[in-house]
Amino acid sequence: MTRLGLRLRENTLYRLLDEAGIDTLLAHPGFAGRLRATGSPFTPNQARANLEVRIGLLLVAWSSDLQSMNDISFETALKGRVDHMLDVCTKCGKCVEVCPIVKPAGILDASPKDIISGVLDIVRTGQGYEASGKWAASCMLSGECIKACDYGVNPRFLLAMARVAMEKAGNELSDLRRRGVEKFRNLSRDVTVLSRLQLDGEVLERLGQKSASVSRPNEAPDFVFYTGCNVLKTPHIALLALDIMDALGVTYRVMGGPTHCCGILQLRAGDVEMSGRMGSSTMEKLSQTKSGQVISWCPSCYVQFTETTLPTIERQRGARPFDMLPFMRFLCGRLDQLTPHLRQRVEMRVALHKHPGVAGVMEAAEAVLRAVPGVEIVDLKQPAVGLQSVNLGVLPAFKRELQFNELQAACDAGVDALVAVYHSDHRELCAHERDWPFRIINILEVVGESMGLHEHDRFKQLKIMQDADQIVTECHDLITQHAIDVETARNVVVKAMLGDQPLPLKDESRPVEFSRNDVAPS
Repeated sequence: MTRLGLRLRENTLYRLLDEAGIDTLLAHPGFAGRLRATGSPFTPNQARANLEVRIGLLLVAWSSDLQSMNDISFETALKGRVDHMLDVCTKCGKCVEVCPIVKPAGILDASPKDIISGVLDIVRTGQGYEASGKWAASCMLSGECIKACDYGVNPRFLLAMARVAMEKAGNELSDLRRRGVEKFRNLSRDVTVLSRLQLDGEVLERLGQKSASVSRPNEAPDFVFYTGCNVLKTPHIALLALDIMDALGVTYRVMGGPTHCCGILQLRAGDVEMSGRMGSSTMEKLSQTKSGQVISWCPSCYVQFTETTLPTIERQRGARPFDMLPFMRFLCGRLDQLTPHLRQRVEMRVALHKHPGVAGVMEAAEAVLRAVPGVEIVDLKQPAVGLQSVNLGVLPAFKRELQFNELQAACDAGVDALVAVYHSDHRELCAHERDWPFRIINILEVVGESMGLHEHDRFKQLKIMQDADQIVTECHDLITQHAIDVETARNVVVKAMLGDQPLPLKDESRPVEFSRNDVAPS
C-alpha cells in the first residue's frame, strides 16, 4: 500500500461520512469489516452509538501501515531523543530543588542529586532509587523543573519517560496495549455520553463531533482549533471559545474528540508504539491551516504534542507539520483586537484559579481579565501547582487540601467569583458553588459577558442536582435523540460527573481528610 493509497483510504472514510452519513458508512464492506476487527461485537446500533472510539481505532490501524514506511519508527526516534537528554543531563538536582511536590510526595529528605540520578536509572532500566520512583509517580506537570535546567533538558519529559519505563518493567506489550485501549474506550464513552446529555446534533456538529464536521473546506482556515477530548464534557467552554473567535473574524476548523486522540492515554499505559500511531494520525489531520498553527485548548494535549509527539516527529521526518498555541496565549496576543469587543462592564471581584504547567497561560489569562471593564482581580495568595486540576490527583489528600484552602480563602476575601481556565478545574470545582457564597465560572464566561456572548453551563446545572436519576430524567429528550442506553447514561453520570468530585461537597457524610498522600493512578 502506497502513501497515496493510505491517504485515499482515509479520504474515502471522510467522504462517506460527509456525503452519505453514518448509515452508508456502516454499510461499506471494508469499513464494517475493520470495525469488527477493533474488538467488541458489531451491530449497526452499537457502532452508531460508539462511533467515535471505533473510527479512532480504525484510523490508527490504517496509520500503522503508513508509519511502517518511515525509515525510523516513532519509538526509535523517541528513544534517540531520550538518550540525548540522558547524555546531556548533569544530575545537578536543580530540577528537584524547585519542584513543588517534593514535600507532599514525602521525599524532602532525599538528596536532589540522588533523586535525579535515580530517575535516569529508571528511564534506562525501569528500576532505580525509591525516592526517584515516588518523584516520577507524583509529578503534577507544574513545569518549574523546565525553567530550572541550564542545559536544555526537559525534566518533565524525562519523568514521563520514567513512568513509561516503570509501566513496561515486568509487563508484556499485549497487557500494556490492552490497558491503553481500555482507557481509551472508557474516555470515549464518558466524553460521548456527557456531551450528548447536553447538546443536540447541530451544536455537536459545530464542535466537530458529527459527520458534517469532517468535510474538507475549499480553502484552508487560518487555524485549526483543537479541543482535545475532555472539554466536550463541559461544552459551554469550547462553544464560548468559538463565539469569541467568530467575533474576532478568525477562520478555523474544529477538531477534537476521541477520533482525534493525542495518544496520551496509550503513553501513560506504557504503549509507546500505539501512542505514536494515535498522535501521528491526529497530527496529519491537524496540519491543514494557512498559518501553520494549531490553537489548542487542552493543556494535557498541548504537553503531549509539544513535548513528546512533535519533537519526535521532527527527529523522525526532519520537520514539524505545525506549531501549537494555547488558546489563552492566542487570545492575549490579540488583545488589541479583542478590547473593542469588550463593551459591557462586568462589575465583579474575581480570584483566578491557577495552574502554571503551560508557560505563559496564567499570565495571559490575567491580562485578558484585566482588559474586561469592571473586573477586579483579587490575589488569594494560594499555591499554584500542576498542569490542571486533574493532574493533582496523583496526591489525593494534598489536592483536597489545596482545593479546600482556596475555597476558604475566596470566601474570606469576599470575591464574587472563583474563575478557572481549564475544563478539569471547572468539572471538579463547579458544584461547590452550591455551598459557598460566590460563583465558580470559567474565564471565557467573564469575557463572553463583556462581549454580549453567552453559553449555558448545563454541566454545572446538572452536577449541582447531585442525583443521577434526576439528571437522567432531566436529559430524557437528548438521551432519546442520540439513542443512548439509559443505564449507560446513568452509569456515566455517576462515574464521570458526580464521581469527579475530589473534595466532597459540604453535606456529604464522609469527612475531608488531609493526612494521607497516597499516589493515585494517573
